[in-house]
Formats: sequence, C-alpha cells, structure tokens
Amino acid sequence: MIIKRLIGLRYISNYTIFNKSSGHGKSGIAVIRVSGSKTKEALRALTGTDNYKPRYATLKQIKDPITKELIDNGICIYFEGQKSFTGEDSCEFQVHGGPSIVSALLRALGKIEGMRLSYAGEFAKRAFLNGKINLLEAEALADLIHAETDMQRKQALIQADGHLSKLYQKWRTKFIRNIAHVEAYVDFSEDDNIESDILISVKKELQELEEEIHSHLSDGRKGERLRDGVRLAIVGSPNVGKSSLMNLLVRRDISIVTDIEGTTRDVIESTFDLNGYPVIISDTAGLRESSDIVESEGIRRAKNCASRADLIILLIDGSKMEKDLCGKSINFEQYRTTYLNQLGLTDEIINFKRLMTVVNKIDLMSEKGRREIEESSSDVLGISCSQNIKVSSLVDEITNHLVELCGSPSTECPYLSQERHRFYLQECLKHLTAFLIEFDPKKEQDLSILVQNVRNCVRSIGKITGEVRTDEILDVIFKDFCIGK
Repeated sequence: MIIKRLIGLRYISNYTIFNKSSGHGKSGIAVIRVSGSKTKEALRALTGTDNYKPRYATLKQIKDPITKELIDNGICIYFEGQKSFTGEDSCEFQVHGGPSIVSALLRALGKIEGMRLSYAGEFAKRAFLNGKINLLEAEALADLIHAETDMQRKQALIQADGHLSKLYQKWRTKFIRNIAHVEAYVDFSEDDNIESDILISVKKELQELEEEIHSHLSDGRKGERLRDGVRLAIVGSPNVGKSSLMNLLVRRDISIVTDIEGTTRDVIESTFDLNGYPVIISDTAGLRESSDIVESEGIRRAKNCASRADLIILLIDGSKMEKDLCGKSINFEQYRTTYLNQLGLTDEIINFKRLMTVVNKIDLMSEKGRREIEESSSDVLGISCSQNIKVSSLVDEITNHLVELCGSPSTECPYLSQERHRFYLQECLKHLTAFLIEFDPKKEQDLSILVQNVRNCVRSIGKITGEVRTDEILDVIFKDFCIGK
C-alpha cells in the first residue's frame, strides 16, 4: 500500500517511481527517469556510487543490482530535491534506445525495494503536489506533449510558462484584497482607522473585475478550438468534387473518387495541419433526395456534420451551374440560395457558421462563365480539383478563416483552452454578479453574509489553479498524461 502525506508544503511518498520518459519504440537514446527518496540508492545499486554532482552528466557502466551483469554504458544525471522537476530527489539514465536495453534497465530498477513503475502523469502530479507547478501549468504540459501543430505548441508553451496562471492569480489576489477590505470595514467601521469610501472603492474594483472576466470568457472559444481542432465540413450535391477536394487538402488519398454519384455514404474525417492550425476535415455524402436507406442515413449524417462544423465549404459544380444559368435571368447569389435550399441546408443548420462558397470544375466552364463568377461576389472562389487550379488560393482563404477562428497565441492575451477553466470562471462570474447586484455601499447591509459570494469567487479560481482541489479533479487531469511524464 502506498503511503502519502504532506509535510509542510511538500509531498512525501514511501515509493520511489521510475519509468521511460522518452518515446516508444527503437531510438538512438532512451531516457529513464527516477524520482523519490531512494534515488541515490538506485544510482548506487546500478552504478556503484551515489556521489554525483547535481545537474552534471557522468558516463557510467550501468549494471544489474543483483547479477552485476552490464546493461549498458550510459549517462547518469542527478537532480537534487527542490531543484528537480518533481520537487524531490530524482535522476535520469540516458542509455541506448534498444528495447532490450530499456527493458533490462527497468527490470533492474524494479529489483530495488521501495521502487515501482510510475503511473501515467505521476511525475507531473508530484511536481504539482510539491508546488513546482500549478494545475494550469500541469495541464499545459500535457497539451505541449500532445501538440501536433505549430500554433498548438505556441499556445501550450505560453500556458506552461505561466502567463494564464499569472492572470488568474492576479484576479484571485484582487478578490482576496477586497474581501479583506469589507471584513475590515465590518470589524472596525466604528473606529476612525477605516476610510469612509472604502466600500465604494471595493464596488468599483469588483465591477472592473467583472468586466475583465466577462471579456476573457467572450473569446469565441478560440483557445479551445485551437487545442481541439477546427471542424471543417465539405458539403454539396453528389459528384461535385468533395472527395477530390478532401484528398487535395490533406495530400492523401483518403476518400474514394469516382464518376459514380453517391460514392461517399458516410462522413469521412481526417485531422491535418494547415499552416500551423489543427483542422478536422470531413468529407460528406452528396446531399439530394433519396429513397435509398443507406444513402439517406449518410445524408442525415452529412447535415449533422455541417451543423457542428466551425467552417463549411459549400462546393458547387461549375459546369452544371453554367448550364443551369444559361438563358435565365438570375444571378449567382440567387443560384446559391436556390442550391442551398435544394440541399436542405436551412438557416437552422448553417446559422452563425462561416460559409465558404467554392465553385469547382472551372476548367470545364467557358471564359465568360469564369469571369462572371469572379465578378459576381467577393466571397466565392473558383477552382479545379482535377487540374489543381487555384487550390493554393483556397488554402490561403481557409487559413484566413482559421486565424479568425483560433486567433494567434500571445503572452499579452492568453486564451482559455479547456472547458474546465471556462466552467469555473463562469461560476466565479455568477457569484460576483450576485454580489454586485445586492451590494450597495450607501445602505446598511449584512456584509459578512453578502461577502460570501466573493469568497466563492476566490474558491472558483482556486479550483482552476489548484489552490482548491479534489482527488477526482486531479485523477481526471493527470490520467491523460503520457507514461513517464
């Protein structure tokens, strides 16, 4: 049984943990991390000495503690107590990355009494419990490990460096200060030591805080969208080139492309990096009236996909459109409206969505038809998937939308990136608003009861940063870490 306790602000465990912290599979180098009170014992058992200068690399023969069989020649680095990542004695063994070497080293460490393999995220959890990082920074570390695009990396790095934490800590400090002012007024208002306008000052500062938090929450979920990926749906009638466009954008043959209408009958998704932004792109079934049960289900899923998308590409067959418009006195905007109605894309489905109109197969259109598209509207783009005409222009246009949807991570204005943070900030704002509605500096009120709303604000922010925590919250956060982190 693991025994855990807190001494002062420091977390203590009877077990020293170890695990591979570098990537899986064969590699040139593998890093095995150790953390806990038996770190020096592990170094002595495997290398014959524990006399290591902290943070200096030393080449050593690493041997099995029981059989004394040589495992590998590797680099050993010792990190002392509070100066380590976890806040406790730790070390790293840097050895050759062959699976047999790594396995032998892990088995050797497991032979030392009081040592065990770590759980997922346990090194980071110990760093949190020892006050080396707060909960926001721990979550940012996990995001940094899982970042697949440049913008995701930038956002995670900004948060791991504590810029979002500093903002929330600043708010928390202001709340605590104003609680102290109210309580001082309640306790000492009859004396001459308290300024008469202290409550007016409290209300003014809390009103400013309310505006700041409300503005922070009104970010269009840019940070969360950047963390999780922007949902892009390609929709249109059958055989307009949706699958061809999907393959061009992701640069892989994911969707089947044929001349037969209705080839795609389900939503096909792929995640890819578009100029640093994570995009979850969906190729959907062609939208039309159908009596086929399977196709009808595909159409239903296509509409559902469009309703959940952050960005929609409405694809139109240019050659068919030119024939439909021939001899008719309707313009492109009218045709597009009719086309949307035919597809069943009602305002309920695409309301408040970013809709990009793209005309495909312009290589099959007349010069006059192409010119009319370019002159008809500023928000329509003509391309040819088969001839790769103006596809790069479409990529640029999509990127412009991604910048608006996700923003650009910055240290001056860090974004919310997790629903957990949003939930507790909304709770904080709810308590703050309740206080400000009731609070009147010019009236006699029971301030000791009313100020409890402000205490709840402090508690809500504390749940984000980790000052207030429960085991359930910690378990959810750290289970998503990699083994060895």
